Amino acid sequence: MAEFGELVLVLGDLHIPHRAAAIPEKFKRMLVPNKMQHVLCTGNLVSHEQLEELKALAPNVHVVRGDMDEACPSSLPASAPFPDTKVVTIGELRLGLCHGHQVLPWGEAAALDGLARELDVDVLITGHTHKQQVSERGGRWFLNPGSISGAYSSL
Repeated sequence: MAEFGELVLVLGDLHIPHRAAAIPEKFKRMLVPNKMQHVLCTGNLVSHEQLEELKALAPNVHVVRGDMDEACPSSLPASAPFPDTKVVTIGELRLGLCHGHQVLPWGEAAALDGLARELDVDVLITGHTHKQQVSERGGRWFLNPGSISGAYSSL
């Protein structure tokens, strides 16, 4: 059987329970504990329960601070002053995580390019816009997982 390497779940902008009631059932059925080795989250968990659910999915959970995480600090555990950015190495790839509200203008290609260079990453993963996007520029990949809960965006 072929070796596929490590499975990584990339998600963000949950906004549960403020903008969405839950992760839709069709996605939730796929979130089986220990099927993935890593969870990379672009933030806006906004609740301790969501963080615990992510921790139950994989042994390696990496979360960065979303703008609503800082607005709801009492909803998250004391261990959750998440960093603004984080770099994770999986296999031979360096993956950068950032919520995206710190990158101005939001979602703009040149601004994201600058952050990717600053972090020196092969893949930059950002959120905030709630729009799923994948692109490649200058030998780097840029991913935005959108909102796994389908939460509305104020943008």
